[in-house]
Amino acid sequence: MSKEAKADLSANIASTLQAGCFFGALIASYIADKLGRRTGLMIAAAVTIVGVVMQAAASGSIPVMVSTSVLYTTNIANAGYLDQYVGRLIAGFGVGAASMIVPLYISESAPRAIRGGLTGIYQLYIATGTMLAFWVNYGSIQHLTGKASYIVPLTMQALPALCLIIFISLCNESPRFLAKQDRWEAAEKVLTNVRQLPRDHPYIRSELADIAAQLEHERMLVGGSGFMDLQREMWTIPGNRKRALISIGLMICQQMTGTNAINYYAPTIFLNLGIQGTSTGLFATGIYGIVKMVTCACFLLFAADSLGRRKSLLWTSIAQGCAMFYVGLYVRIDPPIKGEDVPPAGYVALVCIFLFAGFFQFGWGPVCWIYVSEIPTTRLRSMNVAIAAATQWLFNFVVARATLTMFVTCGRGGYGTFLIYGSFCFSMFFFVWFFIPETKGKSLEQMDDLFGVTELIKEVQAERGMSMDDSRKDPMTITEVEKAR
Repeated sequence: MSKEAKADLSANIASTLQAGCFFGALIASYIADKLGRRTGLMIAAAVTIVGVVMQAAASGSIPVMVSTSVLYTTNIANAGYLDQYVGRLIAGFGVGAASMIVPLYISESAPRAIRGGLTGIYQLYIATGTMLAFWVNYGSIQHLTGKASYIVPLTMQALPALCLIIFISLCNESPRFLAKQDRWEAAEKVLTNVRQLPRDHPYIRSELADIAAQLEHERMLVGGSGFMDLQREMWTIPGNRKRALISIGLMICQQMTGTNAINYYAPTIFLNLGIQGTSTGLFATGIYGIVKMVTCACFLLFAADSLGRRKSLLWTSIAQGCAMFYVGLYVRIDPPIKGEDVPPAGYVALVCIFLFAGFFQFGWGPVCWIYVSEIPTTRLRSMNVAIAAATQWLFNFVVARATLTMFVTCGRGGYGTFLIYGSFCFSMFFFVWFFIPETKGKSLEQMDDLFGVTELIKEVQAERGMSMDDSRKDPMTITEVEKAR
């Protein structure tokens, strides 16, 4: 195959999962609201297992469903492409659904003082899973032969999903979901359990009162809870619309840093930087995965709930851009020569790849998921997180589909690819500076204050001469809210 054809095939394999994830994240919002966060996660895991079984059972009808390994497999059976693509798409439905429900579930269950760290654990285990996948690939290439070298990595994808089904069944439902369903006794029981406090403790009573007040305010604004009511509530009320647009913007920015370009195609990138040999490239990729995992853990332990969301995004934007620009300029000015030793500048470029991984895990990796799961109102939280997760997977798909082609077409060694992603990183600094407020230390119910929704409710009440008790009997319509605004 030509370089272009090989890049096209590998990109198709890598991006099929992301296409499924996009639709899975959108569908998950409905499931999470109707059946609950806990049940939704069990369904997502089961769907993932079905997709993995289909991929493994196809037994090589398409070379390897891990994009990096397609470079090392030569026997392609065109007749079976559809089975593998469908299996990968179905697995994507489950992965996408889980990616939306997990941060939602954590943020609704976590105490506000450590909510950032607990929600950020989601990103830590993304990094951990990536690291494990890199080493599974390396071990498979080193120790397995024939079809086992790719069927084993495919099958291993089902293990986390199986663990999720088993262990989430032992967990409580989200207390805020129970409250949204007017199951207040169950919500109180869950809160006393996860907070390890008696039901009459001031902290429990205060948290329940905050949840009740926010739900009441949300119902005042629309008075209905159907799909179209919630859409109007999200897009016609300025504070809610701002939160939705910020969530979308953050997820676009997260993917345009280029992090998944490295995740999916790290061996190709290391090859372009002068690393020779399949095993050496996969070994370097494994080290890259370890760096991501360790730096993410450090962020969660020492900075997630102390440094703040906004500061983390600001400084890592510049740091990531500098790392990407150095790599791009090195490949452009002093490219490695095949068969020769890597020059000192090349080793600096390799270090920059690892530094980029560390910078990403100190900002744009965990913080985006923390932010989009904590800023929405209770009634709109699942829908907001679903839109954010779907956006993330859509641009993840764009990156996975375009990056290998960019390596072939954007200058010698693909140097332009690094400059493009570096430019996006620098531009994100200005997006955060002008549009992202700090949310550290605020309860989920205080987000309405931060985005102006509480003041809007007070204005409407004053306009109509209503007390809180009156407003509960006579919900305000969107039209009245807009007139007051």
